[in-house]
Amino acid sequence: MLGGLRRSLASRFPQSAVFALFCVFLGASSLITGQQMPDPAQMAGRPLPAPELATGMVTVRLVRERMGNNIPNHPVTLRAGERTLQATTDAQGRAQFGDVPPGTQIVVEAIVDGETLRSQAFAVPSSGGTRVALIAGLEAAAARERAAAEEAARQPARPGVVVFGGETRIILEFQDDNLQVFYLLDIVNSARFPVEIGNPMYIEFPDGATGAGALAGSSPLAMVQGDRLRINGPFPPGTTQVQVGYRYPYSGSSTTLVQRWPTAIEQLFVAAEKVGDLRMASSQFSQQQEAAARGAPFLMATGPRLNAGDTLTISLSGLPHRSTLMRDVGLAVGVLVLAVGLWAGLRRAPDQSDHQEELTKRRERLYGELVTLESQRKQGRVDERRYAARRQSLVAQLERVLGELDRGPVGSREGASA
Repeated sequence: MLGGLRRSLASRFPQSAVFALFCVFLGASSLITGQQMPDPAQMAGRPLPAPELATGMVTVRLVRERMGNNIPNHPVTLRAGERTLQATTDAQGRAQFGDVPPGTQIVVEAIVDGETLRSQAFAVPSSGGTRVALIAGLEAAAARERAAAEEAARQPARPGVVVFGGETRIILEFQDDNLQVFYLLDIVNSARFPVEIGNPMYIEFPDGATGAGALAGSSPLAMVQGDRLRINGPFPPGTTQVQVGYRYPYSGSSTTLVQRWPTAIEQLFVAAEKVGDLRMASSQFSQQQEAAARGAPFLMATGPRLNAGDTLTISLSGLPHRSTLMRDVGLAVGVLVLAVGLWAGLRRAPDQSDHQEELTKRRERLYGELVTLESQRKQGRVDERRYAARRQSLVAQLERVLGELDRGPVGSREGASA
């Protein structure tokens, strides 16, 4: 599921750094909240380092369908090349192998109800031990769950409620100093039948949000309608995934994101890409920490349940932004120069002398040099000291030329007076 989510996000936002680390966010949120999210299918057969164990020790946990459903008094085999070791599980379904030489490539396996369970091949670590879980009946359990879900989905919808489940995420990231906001919503229907909540669910995006769109892989029940997200019922049993993103323009170094939620969020989780001196604050955060993943820093915060109708307020400061002062000054100067040039051109007499023609050529040349100088500065091809001195010289020359053009030929003024 996570791999598909990352692919869909990458297709919509190819420069996204946050979503490439979505699995890291899931793990980090479980660490912040102290909650564990074991997935038997993900754990089965995967070796996990266990530094608390003695070096060379390998323990194998044998269970049926789920963790805790132990299989006691059952043989387990460890294979290391041509060498084979046998052990029997205890009352907790655990078999132990000791003194396996570090660096040895091994595989552990067991046969339960005719099903061969085999771990990934791995090397015994140079220090500490290794834990492995072998889980029987995963495919049969998954088939039963699918059949039950299909049967439940065929039942008529009944009135009920849904919530945004604990895997719901709010992700903030920056692309070219633009704030991107993503809602990864897990809408959970815990009933065994479809639920109708009475009306479509609407999420009104914050004021100023632009470019909203549903991401590839989002449920077809959800659609963006202008400045809001509409999610239609009925909701099938289990989880409905809705993924949407939008841009949130801001100016200056701080902004506030305000979002009202139409239904409850079981566990608040917000992750923000930490760019520069970014800080994130909310009275609804109970814990916050900074974590590095693949060399990139992130701010991650969790909070308690938000009830239906609650408003989440997140304050962001230290935002990356570019000052508009030089742009505004340059625009003002350009408008002024253009206005002066137009005014001077309108006041020129029709019959110009050779001197007037030369002044006109000098004026156009100075305009061109000013434009070139501004372009070189934007491209970083001229330092600020040289830029300031050259620009002052060009403006002074241009003012003198414009002054002479404004006075015009003496003969034309006299003719006008006559």
